[in-house]
Amino acid sequence: MDTDNLVQMANRIAQFFEAMPDRAEARSGVAQHIERFWAPRMRQALAAHLAAGGQGLHPLVLEALAHPV
Repeated sequence: MDTDNLVQMANRIAQFFEAMPDRAEARSGVAQHIERFWAPRMRQALAAHLAAGGQGLHPLVLEALAHPV
């Protein structure tokens, strides 16, 4: 799994939800999207990237991963 591609995808999701006025709702939207539409190995690769420091991830993605749905 290409980590750079996963980071870009997750960041695009965050950019979409970032427009929501309610930060908690935006964070939940990111977490739900990743949970519903990403394959388990994609989620595992993203979690491994986060464990390695999460470099390049949008702050909203970091929040969503810290507070999963």
